[in-house]
Formats: sequence, structure tokens, C-alpha cells
Amino acid sequence: MEPRKSDDQPTIADVAELAGVSRAIASRALSSEPRPVSADKRERVLQAAHQLGYKPNLLARSLTTKTVNLVAVVVNHIHDLSDLDLFDLLISEIQSIGKQVIFVRVGSADRIEEFLRNGIAYHVDAALVFSDFADAATVRRMFRNDRVLMLNGMRDADAPAIIPDELSGIAAAVADAAGKGVRTATLVTGRSASPVEQTRIAHYKSEMRRHGIELIAELRGDYSYQSGRALAASSAWRNAEAVFCTSDAMAMGVLDVHRDALSGDARAFRLYGFDDVTLAEYEAYPISSIGYDKTVYIKEILQFLTAPDRFQSGGVLVQVPTYFVPRSSS
Repeated sequence: MEPRKSDDQPTIADVAELAGVSRAIASRALSSEPRPVSADKRERVLQAAHQLGYKPNLLARSLTTKTVNLVAVVVNHIHDLSDLDLFDLLISEIQSIGKQVIFVRVGSADRIEEFLRNGIAYHVDAALVFSDFADAATVRRMFRNDRVLMLNGMRDADAPAIIPDELSGIAAAVADAAGKGVRTATLVTGRSASPVEQTRIAHYKSEMRRHGIELIAELRGDYSYQSGRALAASSAWRNAEAVFCTSDAMAMGVLDVHRDALSGDARAFRLYGFDDVTLAEYEAYPISSIGYDKTVYIKEILQFLTAPDRFQSGGVLVQVPTYFVPRSSS
């Protein structure tokens, strides 16, 4: 085969010719989808593509397959420790099925309206919605796509949803405190406008009532370490025998202010977090926490991405159970 001019872009036909296969086989060998082709031919095609510097034309492929192998992930922000744990694994698993991720950070309801006013949209195969500023109908309008999966506690009759079933983990954490003689508690919460947070707070309060624990203060943070640290100086919880935080990051802020009070048998109070972040597994922040199996959660998400017909099932709700992890802070 004659050397190519440096300014020519190699095509799938060039790859097929160099590999000694048909264009159809070359296309199957380079597809991110599992398509039948012998190992020998696949290897020849891959070597030819590498030798030529071939890059697939994603636009042309999308016109043929009706997909762009792009998934939108809609978030409020990414700064919480639990976000890092979840999204690192989520991106890896989505890429493993041959798709890429685009993050859309909205931050407020006004940003959603801005996207709609300015006609900003992305052609995606599906949208995963973690932001609680976005309802399903609005996201469908944003992306002009009905394949919307709600992960923010909000759903409608046309959008499926996946959420952790938080009651089981919260019930176990509160029962642990009650079993250790706790009779008064403070609750440190995040954004109360979040439907997920509203449900979480309601679960804590109902379980405290069930175990005879008096809620003496409810302090509002924003899930961050900084807000937990700032609230730790409040006098509102000085009579609390337990402090429940609705994020591990806030609990870590509390722990850093009150390390002396939380050490030894004569601790001033017991501390509980939420999210079971990786950092809580180490000695610096041994916080008792509530978590869920993120691999199971992401597996449920992937089932929608790999079988798009599941989006047609309407407002189905998938729940992933939570669990309690006791550590030395409690």
C-alpha cells in the first residue's frame, strides 16, 4: 500500500484494506459494542488502525447507530467526598461499556432555565440526574431526549428512578445509639430543599422518637467539611449525647473540632456520619457511618444504559439498601 499523504485522514476503508478484511469486518472489530469477529481479524484491524492513526468518525457512526455513546450526568456540584467516591467509579463503569461522560453542573434552578433559554443542549444517549434543581420534564427538554434516569429522589410517571433505601441504615444507626444509652441528640443536616434530604431528616426524627431519644437541636449545614466544623462550635448541642450528621464530610469537621471530647471511654458525645466515604476507613476519621453498595447502585444504572428499552417502563423505582458501619466515633 502506498504511503498516505500526511494531511489525509485515514478512513475505515483504508484500515480494512491494510488489514486484508472487508469494511464490515473492520467496522465490527473497531466497534465498542460486542459484535462477532474472529480474534485474528480483530487483531489485524487494530494493528492497521494503529499504524494508520485511524480515529473513528463519531458523527457518522451516530447517524448509523442512532447513538453517540455519550451520557450526560447532571449535578449540582462536585465537591463532597461522597461525590468523589461515587463519580470516579461511575465514570469507570460507563467507559467500560464503550460510552463517555459529560458532566453538566447546574448549581441552581436559574441555570436550568438559562440552558433552556439559550438553546444549550447536548446530543446524548441518556441523562443521569443527580441534581435536585432539575425535574425529569425539564431534563427531557434540555436534552430533547426521553431517556432520563432520576437519581435525586424526584421522578414522574415517565422517568425511572434509583435511590438508596436509607431507612434501614438510619434505623440501625439510631438503634446503636439507643443501645449505648443515648437519650438526647443533635442532628446536623444539609440542604433542606433537597427531596432526598427531607426524607433523610424525617427518617432520623421518626427513629429517634421510636427509641425515646430527644432531638434537642437541628443545625443546618451544606454537607461540606467547612460547615460541619463551623457548626461544631455551636452551644446548641452541649447537652447532646449523640450527634448525627447527614454527611461524613460534616461529621469530619465536627470530629476535628472535638477530637479530645470524642476520645476514650469518657467521651462527651457519640458521633455518626452518613455516606461511608473511603476516608472513614482510615484512622484519621474513624466515623460510624451509613452507606450503600456503590457497585450495586451503579450496576442498576448500567442496566438502563445497556438496555434502553427499560426507560419505556415509566416511573419505575429501584431501591438499593443501606447499611450501618460502626466505628470508634460512636
